[in-house]
Amino acid sequence: MPVITLPDGSKKHYESAVSIMQVAQDIGAGLAKATIAGRVNGRLLDACDLITTDADLQIVTLKDADGLHIMRHSCAHLLGHALKQLHPEAKMAIGPVIENGFYYDVETPVSLTPDDLVELEKRMHALAKTGYAVEKKMTPRAQVVETFKARGEDYKLELVADLPNETEFGLYYHQEYIDMCRGPHVPNMSHIKAFKLTHLAGAYWRGDSDNKMLQRIYGVAFASKQELEDYLKMMEEAEKRDHRKLGKLLDLFHIEDIAPGMAFWHPKGTTLYRVVEDYMRQQIRSNGYEEIRTPFIMDRVLWEKSGHWDKFKDNMFTTHTEHRDYAVKPMNCPGHIMVYNRQLHSYRDLPVRVAEFGTVHRNEASGTLHGLMRVRSFTQDDAHIFCTDDQIKTEVQGCIDLVYQTYADFGFDNIEVKFSTRPEQRVGSDEVWDKAEAALEQTLRDAGLEYELQPGEGAFYGPKIEFSLRDCIGRVWQCGTIQLDFSMTNAERLNAVFIGQDNEKHHPVMIHRAILGSLERFVGILIEHYEGKFPTWLAPTQVVIAPISQTHADYVVKFAENLKKQGFRVETDLRNEKVGFKIREHTLQRVPYILVVGDQEVQDGTVNVRARGGDNLGSYSLEAMLDLLMRDIANLGRNVETTH
Repeated sequence: MPVITLPDGSKKHYESAVSIMQVAQDIGAGLAKATIAGRVNGRLLDACDLITTDADLQIVTLKDADGLHIMRHSCAHLLGHALKQLHPEAKMAIGPVIENGFYYDVETPVSLTPDDLVELEKRMHALAKTGYAVEKKMTPRAQVVETFKARGEDYKLELVADLPNETEFGLYYHQEYIDMCRGPHVPNMSHIKAFKLTHLAGAYWRGDSDNKMLQRIYGVAFASKQELEDYLKMMEEAEKRDHRKLGKLLDLFHIEDIAPGMAFWHPKGTTLYRVVEDYMRQQIRSNGYEEIRTPFIMDRVLWEKSGHWDKFKDNMFTTHTEHRDYAVKPMNCPGHIMVYNRQLHSYRDLPVRVAEFGTVHRNEASGTLHGLMRVRSFTQDDAHIFCTDDQIKTEVQGCIDLVYQTYADFGFDNIEVKFSTRPEQRVGSDEVWDKAEAALEQTLRDAGLEYELQPGEGAFYGPKIEFSLRDCIGRVWQCGTIQLDFSMTNAERLNAVFIGQDNEKHHPVMIHRAILGSLERFVGILIEHYEGKFPTWLAPTQVVIAPISQTHADYVVKFAENLKKQGFRVETDLRNEKVGFKIREHTLQRVPYILVVGDQEVQDGTVNVRARGGDNLGSYSLEAMLDLLMRDIANLGRNVETTH
């Protein structure tokens, strides 16, 4: 006689086993119609699954994150159903959920085209409108093999073979189409209404280039048609803002196969990069950090001691010379401990704050590389704070304050916070983890910050706080992190110590922190956020001065030199072209101010000023122009009037 406890504490008593859907029906017809699945004692199950013992039950609908995830997974099955109807010879591989949607890897005799996607989507909508029931059957291994052999589904058979200890598998019946999955899935297709197939790509089976190349069909799916429309509009806007296109248009950087996942920065892009770096350098100075530099390549022994070799060796670039193994650093923290360890510290010295613009390399899979957003070589605004237990709160709060100040200066004021706790694979005792998690979480609470808990998502050496910023079209980018580490400095690892008040040696707590994260990625975010129309303080070229005729060239050069002496980034356009042509060209380059000089300006000792938004601001003397630029730059990312 199972007793079902609902989230509000109420209980329902049953004489025998009861399905999740039956419980939902007992609560109300409206809830039953909305039910997608259930969470029983914390475990997600299909709506048809039976509850046989006393249990806590949460009904899952599309309003829940779990419900949206399940619906998207079922949408991948719907894609398989439609594909097999239109292309019966297709062989299905895997169809997982990804951010905002799903994909399915398939093998077809003839490559699919964008026109095929249109037909596939039409068939998916037609099938979904029928609202047909999805039937789940737990099936013995031998019958599963027989089923997929009869259907020629070689990839499904390979997946079954990979699980030799499984005696039965979940088969989901979508009318005549059968798919294999752990589930759960929607009970019927009426829950799938707002989706779109987006594009095709190639993908090696199991990500191995020695295997067959499959076709990957991507799609997105949302709880409502309005959410889908909003997303598609955002993606249209994102396409216009693609940092790779703007990087080429604005001559900022490029990436090519000679160095996959590594950027070639052009002069203008390097200027932008350095402005960002110099801003952070000023911030670390004013917040009590000392800047250091550590080697790019260090002996394997160091990485073994730190724990990185066991966790990240597959993503590390390595080399061998003079009978020694070396690794290109994927992180900066071990090198920072080496610097800390060069002298014996007293408790009076703490906190010790060291920072580095440390370039790291990680051997990311080629298929995951994406412009500046996912690279193999990048520079972190990395810092580590060595402190005592009773200094943790103050130091973490200082990091939090720096995060919010920095993001505001770059024009971001919508910040999301996540708190990640211990993963399954980790170093350090449970006692140490309890202490670290409690310290970070208490600081978040004392700071009055709302945060999302992410169980199991911490670093292998400690819990972390993650900061994500939301850009002007609503996309969320994870950037900053604060991580608390009681393990890497201990005697079993890298043995960092200080002399305490008791004249005994103690291990400091190490706080890992990065504000921007990857400078490359952050610059990519800035490019897309501003669509290349950077605030004046960030713009690679802040001012262009163009003469109407060559007779004004000397005046233009002198005016430009006076601006440059005050530290402004100024270009002159002395080409023998019409001034209208020059204005259009520099407007496309998103230059904040275009100054034009003709006879009247030379006579008056002024320039005619055009702001990037198209406004003609009129005539400005040198002093007035300097004042305008200084006031503009003082606003940093909060300037909205003349630069957009």
